[in-house]
Formats: sequence, structure tokens, C-alpha cells
Amino acid sequence: MSKPDQTPLSNAQKQQRYREKQRQSGKKELRGYLTPEALACYQEIVDKTEWNDSLLLSNAIRLMYAAHKLGQVGLLNSWLNEHKR
Repeated sequence: MSKPDQTPLSNAQKQQRYREKQRQSGKKELRGYLTPEALACYQEIVDKTEWNDSLLLSNAIRLMYAAHKLGQVGLLNSWLNEHKR
């Protein structure tokens, strides 16, 4: 509850404060646009897992990193191309 002499925060101020708290907790915001193929994959994964965007993106990057470390990026990319995904 705010004190009577305090003015309420605007939405922009609330968003700025939220983003700052996220940064302080070690998180980084990423933005981008999905291709139609990636959007179809995204929707299928969300439907099956019910993950939010943050969890989905974090897991996607971690899985990509694991594929990279195991030398499997080329294999996975070939599969995506062959299946038009």
C-alpha cells in the first residue's frame, strides 16, 4: 500500500523496475522474430509442454549449446531442413 504523499508508478516505471530486478538476478532479455517454420515449431512445443516464452527460450538455448558441445548441430540442422522445419 502506498503512502498518501507518494504518486503511483506509471506502467513504464513499473516495467523499468521489473527489468532492472531481472537484470540484477542475472537474467538477460532477448528479442527476435520467428520465421513461419520456427513459429510452427514454437506452437507445437508450447502446446505439448505449456512452457512460457522465457522457459522455452532458455531451454532452447541450453539444448542448442548441448548439441554444439556434442558436435550434433549439423545433424540437427539437416533434420530440420529435410523435414521443412
